[in-house]
Amino acid sequence: MNCIVIDDEKLSRAFVCQLVKNSKKLTFLEEFEDPISALKFINKNKVDVIFLDIHMPNFTGFDLIQSLAYPPKVILITSDKNFAVDAFEYTCIKDYLVKPIKEDRFELAINKLFDTIKEEKIDLEVDENASNFYVNIDRRLVKIQFSDVNFIEAKGDYILIKTITVNHTVHTTLKKVQELLPKKTFLKIHRSFIINIDKIVDIEDNSVLINKDVIPISRSFRKELLDNINLL
Repeated sequence: MNCIVIDDEKLSRAFVCQLVKNSKKLTFLEEFEDPISALKFINKNKVDVIFLDIHMPNFTGFDLIQSLAYPPKVILITSDKNFAVDAFEYTCIKDYLVKPIKEDRFELAINKLFDTIKEEKIDLEVDENASNFYVNIDRRLVKIQFSDVNFIEAKGDYILIKTITVNHTVHTTLKKVQELLPKKTFLKIHRSFIINIDKIVDIEDNSVLINKDVIPISRSFRKELLDNINLL
């Protein structure tokens, strides 16, 4: 897992960086002494885990998390125990390390992180008759009929499956779910959207209307969409 370390205290930052580098489960990418520089890096690179100090001048760790639409997993590092309750209001925060950090506590945090990832990992399965598929949500296999799906939207590490009656948020990728869908019915029209072409109400130059949802069409996908509908 790709990791970065953000901490304005040089010695503390160096120690955490070394712990990350020593871990066989983690890949160290970069260190930052301020969140602003880190924010630019996160927006341009694949970051799976942030080791994040809370107290930093001008821009706190919580400010950074709130600035990210889809924050990676976060392990907080701080000298203040009083922020523990606030920390776990954020679903992306997986653990809370109090300075000075001990190696055994760091290892425990990493093990907890990977246990959480295993629990969150969602598999998609196709039914034998190929009319539906299953999503694993909260350890329950939920059946979804292909014909009920309006569209699927990528949201960071998750996808939103919007059906006629209910929406499902699943921890997987758009690419993975696309492999399971009937190609004649489901079409990717944008890097973040796959639609059920049978559900299209109308098409404008750069968008489609499905039910009451307006979905953008990327220029590179427009021809393929027109090729897959009955156009007079």
